[in-house]
Amino acid sequence: QVQWVESGGGLVQPGGSLRLSCVASGSLFDISAVGWYRQFSGKERVLVAVSTLGGYINYPASVKGRFTISRDNAKNTVHLQMNNLRPDDTAVYYCNGVDGAKYPAHDWGQGTQVTVSS
Repeated sequence: QVQWVESGGGLVQPGGSLRLSCVASGSLFDISAVGWYRQFSGKERVLVAVSTLGGYINYPASVKGRFTISRDNAKNTVHLQMNNLRPDDTAVYYCNGVDGAKYPAHDWGQGTQVTVSS
């Protein structure tokens, strides 16, 4: 079972940027697809970025053009660069392996809170 540790969240003004990071306890070379999810208060987690070993990357329309996922397999690290943040991006962000296109592959980490507010 891989464990994930997220960091990099915080309070940012609308239009600002944040770079989230997560470190996996296992090798990313063994994890075909990794992703970032977010959870709005009282809602289920939803996938906002996915990256595969084969180079496939995808985002939902809500973040496309603003968020960029990257993975450093040698360092077992996944990043999420978030630009032009909006108040409706406020959520707890988690990374995880991705199964079946959108389902988490492992247990959840603690996540990192992102708050976009003036």
